[in-house]
Amino acid sequence: MSFQNCLHRYARSLRRGLHILAAPVKGDSGRGGLFIQAYRGYGSRNRLFLMGRVFRQPGFGASWREDLLRRDLIDLIRRLLRKPIVGARVRIRYKDTNTVVHTDRHGFFHVDMELGTMPSDVSWHEMELSLDSPADERAATIGEFYTPLPRARFGVISDIDDTVVYTGVANTAMMMWRLFAQGAESRTVFPGVPALYQAFHAGRDDDEGNPLFYVSRAPWSIYQVLVEVFRRNRIPHGPILILREWGMKRGSLLPRRARDHKLDAIRHILGMYPDMRFILVGDSGQRDPEVYSRILREHPGRILGIYIRDVSNTRARSEAIDRLAREAREAGCDLILAADNAAMAEHAASEGLIADCAVNAVREELDTKTSGA
Repeated sequence: MSFQNCLHRYARSLRRGLHILAAPVKGDSGRGGLFIQAYRGYGSRNRLFLMGRVFRQPGFGASWREDLLRRDLIDLIRRLLRKPIVGARVRIRYKDTNTVVHTDRHGFFHVDMELGTMPSDVSWHEMELSLDSPADERAATIGEFYTPLPRARFGVISDIDDTVVYTGVANTAMMMWRLFAQGAESRTVFPGVPALYQAFHAGRDDDEGNPLFYVSRAPWSIYQVLVEVFRRNRIPHGPILILREWGMKRGSLLPRRARDHKLDAIRHILGMYPDMRFILVGDSGQRDPEVYSRILREHPGRILGIYIRDVSNTRARSEAIDRLAREAREAGCDLILAADNAAMAEHAASEGLIADCAVNAVREELDTKTSGA
C-alpha cells in the first residue's frame, strides 16, 4: 500500500473515530444547553430498568454541517466541556405509565419502574425522557429497552473486558486505533466471539432469541465506542451495563473497585427475570470465577453453565479456579476454564445450549483470525 493510500486510510479512520466519540453530544444540533443521554435498558413484561445521565453542554458550531470534520472536532470539544447536572428531575414515559427520578452527584439517574401491559411479540421498545427540573423542552429524548421474547430459553450475562474484547477496554485511544485504523485485522474482539454469541442468541433451535446482557469495568465515556465495536463485529445487540463511573478516591489514583457492583448488576438481572435460567461468561484475570460462583450459590438451579476464558498465567490462579469448578459441579453446574471460544462452544453444544453446527462456525472464525494474524 502506497504512503498516500495509507494516509487516506488513516484520515478516514480518524474521521470515523471522532464521529463516534462526538456522538453523545450531537443530539442537540450544536445549540448547547441541557441534554439527556439514555443508555439501553432492559425489562420484563411488567418492569423496566434503564440508566442515563443529564448534562449541560456548551453550544457552538451549530452553523457547520454535520458531515464536516471540523464539526466532529467541535462536538468532541463540547463533549469534553460538558458538566453533569446534579438533582435534575427526569420524567420517563412509556405508554400510559410514567415516573420521575433524580440525578445523583455525577448526573446519573436510574429508572426502575413498574409497567402496564406489554406487547409479547416485540423485543425492543421506546420510551420518552424529558426534564421537569430544570425545565427544558429541548432536552427531551427517546430511550430504548429490551424485553426477551416468550420463546427465549435462557439468558446470557457476559463480562466484556478480556472476555469479549482484548485488554485495554478502558484505553479509549487504543481501542479506537484497533477499531478504525486496523480495521478487519484488528485485535479488538477475541476470535470466535461473534459466532459463539450469535449461537447463544439463536439457541439450540436457531430461533430462540435468547437475550444477552454485557457488563464492563470501563467508564461510561466509552459506552458509544463499545456499541460500535459490537455492531462492527456482529455481536448480538443487547444492553451494555457499565458498572461504575470511574473516579478518584482521596489518596488514590485508582478507580473504585467494581466487584460488588458486578454482583449487584447480575442479581438485578436475575431478579428481573425470576423464571429464566442463565449462562455466565467471564475471564480468569479478575474476579469473575469468584463472583459467578457466589451467584451460583445464591441462586441454585438457575445457572446453566459458567464459561471462563483462561487469561491467567500462574499456577496458583489455575488451582483456585479448579477448586471453584469442583464446587460448581457439586452444585450441579459446570464451570469451564477454556483456552478459546471453540472449547466453550463444544461444551455448550454438548449441553444442548447451542446448535451443533455453531461449533464449526466458531472454529472457522478462530482459523480465519489465526491465519490472518
